[in-house]
Amino acid sequence: MSDAVPILEARGLVKRFGHVVALNGADFDLYPNEIVAIIGDNGAGKSTLIKALSGAIRPDEGQILLDGERVQFRTPIDARKAGIETVYQGLALSPALDIPTNIFLGREQRRPGILGRGLRMLDKRAMRRESSRHLEELRIGIPSIGQAVENLSGGQRQGVAVVRGAAWGRRVVIMDEPTAALGVKETRQVVDLIDRVRSRGLPVIVISHDMPHVFELADRIQIMRLGRRVAVITPKTHSMPEAVAIMTGATRGELERALNQEA
Repeated sequence: MSDAVPILEARGLVKRFGHVVALNGADFDLYPNEIVAIIGDNGAGKSTLIKALSGAIRPDEGQILLDGERVQFRTPIDARKAGIETVYQGLALSPALDIPTNIFLGREQRRPGILGRGLRMLDKRAMRRESSRHLEELRIGIPSIGQAVENLSGGQRQGVAVVRGAAWGRRVVIMDEPTAALGVKETRQVVDLIDRVRSRGLPVIVISHDMPHVFELADRIQIMRLGRRVAVITPKTHSMPEAVAIMTGATRGELERALNQEA
């Protein structure tokens, strides 16, 4: 992978909020067809890094590169135009609207001819057809796509948000705590869904506190502490206790004592 060019890369990102330094020279890289998890304690800078990569905030210093070319995202719309889609923890769905309307929210298809150009009528049939296709490709079982999102389960809502990201993300899909507040069954469905998104050729960035699923899904794990990357590990080279030790800054002696107590 050292010969490959990262599809998305950050170098030395710095972001300050007054006297608080949220990012302190943070680095990041994502290669094609991989899942990278970002872990860290609260306040480590994970969410700020993701917001910088998705255009939600502008870093004070540093560079962001897409396919080796420097880019500047002034808004999330700029990142979306570049093919970077983000599924935030809050999902950003409209509960009262149906599934196709949510998937095409802000990207509505108009009917051809004068009906679309002049009267700006929506092509609801085409949007339903495309929505059904995306749901089938990712094997998300929803009995009726015409129902309002507020009538779906938590896992199904998460599925709709992921489908929207995968449908419009040409380069990268970012997922912020995708299994938060979900039950065991729904969490399993979302984990399998993320793997299917990657199998379609889209690299995925995942922020999660769920260590077992991080180690199950991720090809590489970036560990952040105090606003910067302190290590990049893989599930094959490190165990979960070792990852937590790096994340918290524990010494080797503290790690050995914790492992002995666990044993």
